[in-house]
Amino acid sequence: MKSIPASAAHYKSTAVFTQDSTPAALQRGHTTAAGVWGRIHILEGSLLYRITDARVAPEEVLLTPGHDGVVEPQIEHEVQLVGPVRFQVDFHR
Repeated sequence: MKSIPASAAHYKSTAVFTQDSTPAALQRGHTTAAGVWGRIHILEGSLLYRITDARVAPEEVLLTPGHDGVVEPQIEHEVQLVGPVRFQVDFHR
């Protein structure tokens, strides 16, 4: 998994999502805009993060507190709920 470049600055965060409030759009293939990185920060529980973009090697990672997921700009990805969870996404550019 990539790292967010040191030159990228945080500019916004989502609300805290749970297994009951996670938008359907996050659970199917989607991307960020050009130049926008995301950090999926798990507060409690776990979440399965998949990179589904055909241009890169597929990747599947179980995210847990202390093991964040990094979303690369314009790379298709999705999350899958695996049980109770609380998380938010921090955006950098």
